[in-house]
Amino acid sequence: MNATSSDATAQVPAPGRIVLLTTSHRVAPGLLSWPAWQVLRTADQVLCADGAHPQLPYLREAGIGVDEASPDAQELVAVCAGGRTVVVVATGEGEPRLTDGLARLAGSGRIQMPDLELLPASYDLPGARLLDLVQVMDRIRVECPWSSQQTHKGLAKYGIEEAYELVEAIEEGDRDELREELGDVLLQVVFHARIAEEDAEAPFSIDDVAGGIVTKLIHRHPHVFGDETATTPEEVKEHWLRTKAEEKRRTSVTEGIPLGQPGLALAAKLASRVRTAGLEVELPRGEGVGYELLAIAAHAEAEGVDPEAALRAAARAYRDAIRVTETG
Repeated sequence: MNATSSDATAQVPAPGRIVLLTTSHRVAPGLLSWPAWQVLRTADQVLCADGAHPQLPYLREAGIGVDEASPDAQELVAVCAGGRTVVVVATGEGEPRLTDGLARLAGSGRIQMPDLELLPASYDLPGARLLDLVQVMDRIRVECPWSSQQTHKGLAKYGIEEAYELVEAIEEGDRDELREELGDVLLQVVFHARIAEEDAEAPFSIDDVAGGIVTKLIHRHPHVFGDETATTPEEVKEHWLRTKAEEKRRTSVTEGIPLGQPGLALAAKLASRVRTAGLEVELPRGEGVGYELLAIAAHAEAEGVDPEAALRAAARAYRDAIRVTETG
């Protein structure tokens, strides 16, 4: 009796192993981890349901045979019988039908399941979701009736609105709002860059935008990327202003100051440029509240206070007082 039971147990085939190999579409195909390459090279069979999967040419170039097949859970378990290792190269959507089926089989308790392993073959790099944003924006630009008709000028007002909403989220200290408003501002950048690609005379892309700011940041941080040193914020600002002056070759400290910004911010920016340049410029005198506000803005900037932010804070206090009065 015991001998017969032992013989029967010995004849039960080993259940084998199923490896679900996932990759990130945000990483170039073929850039897989060493554990992934090891399991692919030693597997008894490699399966992929998508014959156009971007990884397949690179796997085959490496000498790994891949069968285009999409077995269900029961069929896959049968393929693993006898201790075989089967690797399933997951499609972009994952393999929900297969994994759900394997979970049901395991829960039934009726069959001996293979070892199941989820092996990420590549991981997203920091900033990888920006590639998704570029792809989504590209499709929206082509397929959306509203977005496909937008121009730089038509979107300008939204850029201003989103910038103000971002400032409000910062001043309110709302972290969820901050994250959302940063996304809205980023959308404006990507949207404008996508429109710029279509310009017939001077097209540029989001890569050109990013490349330009990378070059600027490296050049204006010689204490980080070069041989210069800076140990204080003041020294960093000195480096920044010097390199900026070399780049712009401006003839006046007022160049590059947008005159369309709010009045207090404009006055403070002018005062900042004057102070930084070491110029002695007397404030213009005149009658009216405009000259009074100019003097207040210049004084605030000299004291290290942002007059625009200070006025917004006072305005919010005024708003709260109004609401208190309205509620009796």
